[in-house]
Amino acid sequence: MAEKSTESKVEEAQTAALALAQRTDDDRSTALNAIADAILAKEDEILDANERDVREAEERLAAGEYSRALVDRLELSPSKLESIAEMVRSVATRDDPLGKTLTARKLDEGLELYKRTVPIGVVGTIFESRPDALVQIAALSLKSGNAVILKGGSEASHSNRVLFEIIREATDEMPDGWAQLIEARADVDTLLGMDDSIDLLMPRGSSAFVEYIQDNTSIAVLGHTEGICHVYVDDEADLEMATEVAYDAKVQYPAVCNAVETLLVHEDVAAEFLPKIAERYEEAGVELRGDEASRDIVAMEAASEDDWATEYGDLILSVKVVESLDAAIDHINAYSSKHTESIVTENGDRASTFMRSLDSASVFHNASTRFADGFRYGLGAEVGISTGKIHARGPVGLEGLTTYQYFLEGDGQVVGTYAGEDAKPFVHEEFDGDWTPGSLSDR
Repeated sequence: MAEKSTESKVEEAQTAALALAQRTDDDRSTALNAIADAILAKEDEILDANERDVREAEERLAAGEYSRALVDRLELSPSKLESIAEMVRSVATRDDPLGKTLTARKLDEGLELYKRTVPIGVVGTIFESRPDALVQIAALSLKSGNAVILKGGSEASHSNRVLFEIIREATDEMPDGWAQLIEARADVDTLLGMDDSIDLLMPRGSSAFVEYIQDNTSIAVLGHTEGICHVYVDDEADLEMATEVAYDAKVQYPAVCNAVETLLVHEDVAAEFLPKIAERYEEAGVELRGDEASRDIVAMEAASEDDWATEYGDLILSVKVVESLDAAIDHINAYSSKHTESIVTENGDRASTFMRSLDSASVFHNASTRFADGFRYGLGAEVGISTGKIHARGPVGLEGLTTYQYFLEGDGQVVGTYAGEDAKPFVHEEFDGDWTPGSLSDR
């Protein structure tokens, strides 16, 4: 059978989106649990496909074409598959994001306006390396009633195909075509031109990649870009806590976007703190690149100007000694990608100043940047972390995949009654209530 064109896949997704929006939350959650069951049941098939991807990626790593971070993000394992299945089940247990009444307002007696959550429609996603991203995005799209077009990177093509087929087969009770997989790079440009059919694009990749998408489409783009995250150790920090936070933020999983890339240390505690954390980092194989003041305390490579603006995604960390809280804030505002920042301090006023002075999507006090994650935030999972401000920000879960409609319930009213010299005034009175079909007539 000939492969369907991208246009026909999007057309099928449009039709499926309208039908999927009508399915009950129980139906969608049952399908999600079926996906989780199928992933665990087909572990060997998934791992075999993933092994092919990793083997090919290792060859390209040896040739200097891929980074170690990319290969690390690519690899799956039995424990990873268990985590993926757990994530899918977690999404299934979330409250239904659809059909929530956000506002109920009486315009007049017998004329009531309801603002209610609905799916966005058809979302297109373009992501790199991590095959678990395909499952996350598909699960969140299904729970939120959205049809989804999935485009993964070629480095994960074998894994993505197997996972997609498992999802498709496990959800055969859902509207046909609610999830679609495209693979060719040329298909991306086709998607970018389909502004009349696709409601939202969600690219996950480098800033340059996201900018390319934004510059070449009129479709709304929810960008997931680089994670140049910072940890600042204040002069009033608990240094044992700071050591644990800074270590976890870099070492726990360095290949992801919420790992710290720059460590800022107040000059008054640098001589005591840096040798301790440097020893921990050395044991974990972390390469340090520091400014002159840092190098005067601990032996490390010299940091260049580019280092402050680099997402390493690896066991590499830039280090800078700063003279004050304000200097730390200025550095972060100059180089941050607006992802996640953290301050370690026992001074609540300084923590407040730090957190209110930064424009990043997530700002923490006495906690590792690695907590910036949809699952850890209690969102079930995430389709990505948005570093922009519209339409969603930070880890984007189910709520970020909904929009709203206005439903007006009347009893024969016409606008003429509320216009002209004898216009009847509106009531505009908020009330507690949920919309149901025929809300007024049922009373």
